[in-house]
Amino acid sequence: MTEALVRCDVAERVAVVEMNRPSALNALSDGLLAALTGTLTALAADPAVRVVVLKGAGKAFCAGHDLKEMQAGRAAPDGGAAYFADLFTRCGALMQLIPAMPQPVIAQVQGIATAAGCQLVASCDMAVAAEDTRFGVNGVNIGLFCSTPMVALSRNIPRKQAFEMLTTGEFIPAERARDLGLINRIAPPDGLEAETMTLAQTVAGKLGAAVRIGKRAFYEQAGMPLDRAYDYTRDVMVENMLLRDTDEGITAFIEKRKPDWA
Repeated sequence: MTEALVRCDVAERVAVVEMNRPSALNALSDGLLAALTGTLTALAADPAVRVVVLKGAGKAFCAGHDLKEMQAGRAAPDGGAAYFADLFTRCGALMQLIPAMPQPVIAQVQGIATAAGCQLVASCDMAVAAEDTRFGVNGVNIGLFCSTPMVALSRNIPRKQAFEMLTTGEFIPAERARDLGLINRIAPPDGLEAETMTLAQTVAGKLGAAVRIGKRAFYEQAGMPLDRAYDYTRDVMVENMLLRDTDEGITAFIEKRKPDWA
């Protein structure tokens, strides 16, 4: 019996999604891309899930695209042009799905996160990494500039640092990734899961409706001019204030008690 490419476990309002191609360092094959997209799409529609943790099985988080599958695509009469366009479209759709999900998505990263794997980390809302993890967009080393990973990376870290990573293909360690803003926290390898779950449970303990509203607004306002961003977030704050549970949360704070949230 073939093991699932993606495993998903939900407990205490947190969904843990595991990419399960450890022998291939969780490279994003066509099958894994489809399974991951399907799993995250289903979770996005589940109101019982407050936070999603994304991790990789085995010794690596994700080594990027499956190069053997990509090379096989060259056998087509067009040299693989249609396949490559479709592949990068599907991968781009996955990367856009993550910030569009109503739940915060936390990457739990170990080993390496390279090329599209680094893109995956950059696409998540937050990330926790083991202290010995290495990050890179190293396609340039084999003659393929990481143009699609560049989109997420350049929206996470300073432009000159992103350009250096893209043009040198050099890896950066977890500490440097944290300093640049690619990840949030670092943990010892044996404490990675605990550190990630601490963050996940902290977020899951907040009012879910408020976090959903806030995540949507976070990404929407980021691309707006300053005056429009303030007009937009004003309306978001009004929407949030009118929630029954927000009224209860403020009242409970004033009365020095725990809120009775539905």
